[in-house]
Amino acid sequence: MASERVSLQVGDRDVSLSSPNRVIWPALGITKRELAEYTIAVAEPFLRANGHRPVSLERFPDSVDGEAFFSKNPPRGAPDYVHEVMCTYNSGRTHPQVVLDEAAAIVWAVQMNTVVFHPWASLADDTDNPVELRIDLDPQPGTDFADAAAVAPALREVLREAGLEPWLKTSGNRGIHVFCPIAPTHEFLDVRHAVIAAGRELERRLPDRVTTAWWKEERGERIFIDFNQANRDRTMAGAYSPRALPTATVATPITWDELAAGVDPAAFTVRTVPQRLIDLGDPWRDLQTSPGRIDTLLAWWQRDLDAGLGELPFPPEFPKMPGEPPRVQPSRAKKT
Repeated sequence: MASERVSLQVGDRDVSLSSPNRVIWPALGITKRELAEYTIAVAEPFLRANGHRPVSLERFPDSVDGEAFFSKNPPRGAPDYVHEVMCTYNSGRTHPQVVLDEAAAIVWAVQMNTVVFHPWASLADDTDNPVELRIDLDPQPGTDFADAAAVAPALREVLREAGLEPWLKTSGNRGIHVFCPIAPTHEFLDVRHAVIAAGRELERRLPDRVTTAWWKEERGERIFIDFNQANRDRTMAGAYSPRALPTATVATPITWDELAAGVDPAAFTVRTVPQRLIDLGDPWRDLQTSPGRIDTLLAWWQRDLDAGLGELPFPPEFPKMPGEPPRVQPSRAKKT
């Protein structure tokens, strides 16, 4: 028996959606069709933040309570309005990645059971050089969103001293993502070093509240500056992307005033964000209008190198990198 199927009008295209009544978020009863309608409602700001760049799709064939997998290249039979770009990974191999350039392509991704969209920090016309410096304020056990919100203004000061203008979004979970638009003049490793330099400066100012320690056993109850999210092919949930959490929260751009007023990230969901956009507009509308440069942060990186602070560990799936310390937990290294 053929599965139920509906056709959604998306601009001047008809996009077919199978199993529209399949429940994606069981706790809330949100269906695949409701998710598709959400992406249509937020398509303009979504594409402004995530379009025209490589994106990885986190797909859930059943529901967010079930198994998931990532896909990067368009599957065979993808419509011609779903584009791709060849990307080079840290291993040196190349592979095509999906590029979403219009609203119908986002709905197609939902048809392919995508829930979470993970865009690169670079654009499709220059995949090697990021247009954003991204900093993930990641709460550790014993801390939460309020702790990340408390240190974000100090990070803003650091970044502004470096000549950058930071913008905010909720992660859709407990963290905060800070984005700075940058001119695409440096490749990913340089941008990662810039993030480390900013993180170390913030750590010096707030040593009891912030850490750049890669190993969890060394972080304590502090906010971790996840510098490895700045690596090539390491991504975070994009602006206006749903999260695969029971509450159907959305990674949502917010203003600094909202953060200071005590914004609740749990309030931003698939069911509430479209009305928020109608009422308040997109806080990230002008994010890319005045990109900065990372020269000052790279000078800070070099200053710290000269002072004896070296490279930090890379994720385990990465090739061994120049100057990288041993990839072994400090407690295990001591035993050895």
